[in-house]
Amino acid sequence: MSWKSKEEALFEHIKEAYISDLEWSDGSYSHYDCYSINHKCEIELKCRNTHYDELVIEKAKYDKLIERATEHKTLAVYVCQTPKGIYAFNLTKMDEPNWVSKGMPKTSHFSQRQFIEKIVGFLDVADAKYYE
Repeated sequence: MSWKSKEEALFEHIKEAYISDLEWSDGSYSHYDCYSINHKCEIELKCRNTHYDELVIEKAKYDKLIERATEHKTLAVYVCQTPKGIYAFNLTKMDEPNWVSKGMPKTSHFSQRQFIEKIVGFLDVADAKYYE
């Protein structure tokens, strides 16, 4: 299953089970994936093939999500699905992660698989709300 199909399936699951008014963001290169007016949140979705107790978030994504949520007086939410379940982090109510520079694939979604340095933080799954 492609990354797009996985994120679409995650979106549909969340919409069906938890947030009935969930809508996709405008544009395929938006800094967030979806939003809910009723729940007042901006959401970034990620699907990971491997489970780790600390899940990675790119600083650039984090900053844009926090900026948008602050602008719209909403919550910034990072939802990450792993083989062990779905983890939702309310970034608005959490301390900012410690940022580190790490060599990572330029993108996991397209044919560009060269490594570049990215600034990333790690979110402990113990700080997330768990969903099945």
